[in-house]
Amino acid sequence: MQTPTTENWSNPDGTNVSMLEQITPLILTYNETPNIGRTLDCLTWAKKIIVIDSYSTDTTLEILKSYPQVQVFQREFDTHGKQWNYGLEQVHTPWVLSLDADYLVTDDLISEIATLPVDGQIDGYFAQFKYCVFGQPVRNTRILPPRQVLFKKSKAIYIDDGHTQVLQLTGQSTLLSAYIYHDDRKPFSRWLWAQERYTVLESKKILATPVNQLDWVDRIRRKKVLAPWMVFIYCLFVEGWIFDGWRGWYYVFQRVLAETILAVRLIEAENLKNH
Repeated sequence: MQTPTTENWSNPDGTNVSMLEQITPLILTYNETPNIGRTLDCLTWAKKIIVIDSYSTDTTLEILKSYPQVQVFQREFDTHGKQWNYGLEQVHTPWVLSLDADYLVTDDLISEIATLPVDGQIDGYFAQFKYCVFGQPVRNTRILPPRQVLFKKSKAIYIDDGHTQVLQLTGQSTLLSAYIYHDDRKPFSRWLWAQERYTVLESKKILATPVNQLDWVDRIRRKKVLAPWMVFIYCLFVEGWIFDGWRGWYYVFQRVLAETILAVRLIEAENLKNH
């Protein structure tokens, strides 16, 4: 991958500094052998990459050691928010590029980031996603909302939100035009394992939050029966994945199964609470 060389900021001594030189990519890992190498191959421009590993038991650590700019810190996983905040403590540049281990940063996105001002009025940037199935992107989807991946470290902190985390940023944010590819190639059994954990946390969050404080998606999920059917119709026909062949159907089935597992969790949690 070619590293853009756009220089857009000057030090007091008159030397120019590229935005890319002010960024440290930050990644969380746990048994990411099928993904992490491809993700790191997109970050050859970075002088240092911080990885917070939750004591992987596969070959993730061996892969990480083969990249000289990677610095690994191991921490027992408790919550996503605490894990990300621990990672932020290890970053010593003004800007952070926060990535999952299955995100592929495209050349277009790197070129766009290189043109950004180092010390401008914008404190954070959202990126959009293209979802990949077995390495091939399906059509653009609104079911994966843009994520704030690039931000000033001094303005940011993570908080836990259900099974995932939310970045709280003080200041102004805007949306980048280029995309990140979400390309998870871990086996289906690992996906099911993750859903087993995620839906427990998500069901607790939905049931503990007053209905009038839930967003419209979680209000539908509270109905239990509705969500899987609505996701099926939405993904297949509104998003148009029916036109993406078997890859589109594969992702539709994944989303429907995830919503079905969550619905079962909600039914289980409500009935256990009442007995």
